[in-house]
Amino acid sequence: MEAAMPQVVRSRIGALHGPSPATPLPHRFRSLADREAVEVLHRAARVLVASLPALTDRLVEALYAQEPGYRAAIDAGRAEVWQEVHHSLRHNVGSLIQPREFRESAHRTSRWIGEIRAEQGVPLDAVLHAFRMGGAMVWQDLVDETARRDPDDVRLLVHVAADVWNFVDEHCGIVADAYRQAERRQSWRRENRQRLMVAALLDGTARIADLAEAAAMLGLPEQGRYAVLAVAGAPRGPGAADRPPLALPAAPGAPVLWHPGPDAEFAILPLAGPPGELSALAAALDVPAGTRAGIGSAVEGLAALGDARRLAETALRACPAAGGTVLLDEHLPDALVVSSPALAEALADRVLGPLDRLDPADRDVIVETLTAWLDADGSAQRAGARLYCHRNTVLNRLRRFEQLTGRCLTRPRDAVEVSLALAARRLLGT
Repeated sequence: MEAAMPQVVRSRIGALHGPSPATPLPHRFRSLADREAVEVLHRAARVLVASLPALTDRLVEALYAQEPGYRAAIDAGRAEVWQEVHHSLRHNVGSLIQPREFRESAHRTSRWIGEIRAEQGVPLDAVLHAFRMGGAMVWQDLVDETARRDPDDVRLLVHVAADVWNFVDEHCGIVADAYRQAERRQSWRRENRQRLMVAALLDGTARIADLAEAAAMLGLPEQGRYAVLAVAGAPRGPGAADRPPLALPAAPGAPVLWHPGPDAEFAILPLAGPPGELSALAAALDVPAGTRAGIGSAVEGLAALGDARRLAETALRACPAAGGTVLLDEHLPDALVVSSPALAEALADRVLGPLDRLDPADRDVIVETLTAWLDADGSAQRAGARLYCHRNTVLNRLRRFEQLTGRCLTRPRDAVEVSLALAARRLLGT
C-alpha cells in the first residue's frame, strides 16, 4: 500500500498455508498467534479487500490533506496516484490472507513505488510517511471491522499488532532502498547528460536548437561571455580524479565547469567582470611546477565555446615546457608560431640557421643576448644589466649576429622575423 500494508503474521499464517519463505519469527511471537487470531484477521481483511476502492479514496484524500510532498503529484495526476495506491493496497492487504502468494508481489510494488516517487521528486520522508499512514489506516479498519462483527474478538488482534508494524517498517526499508537506487541512477544520467552536453559545446558540435536546454541544464547564460582554460601536466594524486586540476579564484555568478580531454582538462569560465578580468585570473592562478595552463580569448555565447576551446589549446601550446600560465591575448606572436609549426620552423631555419655553424656555446650566447635585448625593448643598457655585462658587449654581440645572418635589427621587418624565429626555437625546439 503506498502505504505498505503488512503481510503481517507471515510465520503465523504459515501454520495454515504451509512454510513461510520469510525468516521465522522468534518463538515468543509465534506462541501468541493461534488459529483463532488468524481467522479473525482473515475475516476482517476479506472485508477490506471487498471495499478497497473506498479505502483507496480515503487514503489518497488523507495524503493530499496531511502530506504536502504528495500534493503536486496528486494535482498533476490524481487518477495515476489513485491506481498506484490501489495496486499497493490490493497486494499488501492480500498478504494478510495469502502471505506466500503475495509476498514477492508486495515487495515488487513497494520497490516500484519507491522508484516512481524518486523520479517524480517526491521527498523520501514524504514517501515513508505515506506508507506509515497507509499502515495505520488499514490497521484501524481491521480493528473497526472486527469490533463491528464481534467486539470480543478485538483483543485477538493485539497478538498480530507487532507483526503489522514490523512489516510496515520492512516495506519502508524496501521503499527507501529503491528510492535511493533510483536517485543514484537519475544522478548518473543527469551527470552523464551534462558531460555529453559540455563535450558537445567544447567540440563545437552542439546544435543551435539545444543551446537553450544546455543553458538551463548547466546553469549558464546562453548569451554570456566566456573563455576556456586548458590545463595539462597537473599532478594527480590518489583520489584526485574527481577534483579539478587547478583551484580557481572564487567568482560570483555562474559555476565553472570542468571537462576532461585526451591531452588536457578544460574549464568553461563565465565572464562578467571588467575587460581585464582574464589578466587578473591569469595572475591569480597558482600553477604547480611542471603544469601548463592556457587561457583563450573571450567569446560571446555558448555557441562559440568550440572556438574558445581551440584558442585555449593554442595558448596551452604556447606555454613553456617547464610549466606556467599563458593568456593568449598577451602572447599572440607566440600563438602565431605554434598555430603553424611548419612555417615557424622554416622561418627559424632561415633566420637563425647561420648561427648553427658556430660552436654551440658561442651560438647560445648570441641567442641569449638577442632574447634579452628584445625583452628589454631594444635597450642595450637594460639587456646588459640582465646579462651582467657591459652595454657595449651587448652591442658587439648584436653586430656579430647581423654580420652572420645578414639581418639588420634596426629594420622593423627583420626585428619581427628575428623575434618570431626565436619564439619558434623556444616553443618548438627547432
